[in-house]
Amino acid sequence: MLYSSLVFSEPRQIDSESALYDAAIKILMRRAHSVHEMKQALERRCENQSLVRKVMTRLKSAGLIDDARYASLFVRHRTESRKQGKFRIARDLRARGVPDRHIEAALWETAQQIDEAELVRQRIKRKLRAFKSWATDRMAFVDSTILTPAEEAAAPAKPAVTYTGRAGFPADLVRRELKSITREDIPEPGADPG
Repeated sequence: MLYSSLVFSEPRQIDSESALYDAAIKILMRRAHSVHEMKQALERRCENQSLVRKVMTRLKSAGLIDDARYASLFVRHRTESRKQGKFRIARDLRARGVPDRHIEAALWETAQQIDEAELVRQRIKRKLRAFKSWATDRMAFVDSTILTPAEEAAAPAKPAVTYTGRAGFPADLVRRELKSITREDIPEPGADPG
């Protein structure tokens, strides 16, 4: 028997409504799920679509799954603890099957409470500290004539822009905040640095 078949085996098939409901409760005890995620999880455990629909209806009527609440909690968590931007959060929620109307409402609600520019500044400062530490260690071993003075001055900006952009923040906001921190002009993406 293969190791992968032991670790990633198919879930046990369930054929009663009460057992499927109990399985759904256990799934929700681990973490919150969107309606789409829960439906997929239940369909893996039960081939009977009418049974899955009944359990989904019970979960919705009990208020245990709600895309609006899920999107709100997800956005708040990703913004406050992971310091992610709205584009990344929206992409992740869409991948989880949350409708756009709930995503937009949750992002708008959070935008009223959180300063996105401050999140960008925090991420940039963290990346610049890490880059400065790395560059200091590396320059002990590398001849400093490899980089021109202009390249050496711009070196920390590129990873900071990439790092912050991947976190889902708008490029213009990232460039503006990086410029305010480093007091240097940040070139447009794809522009010739010379």
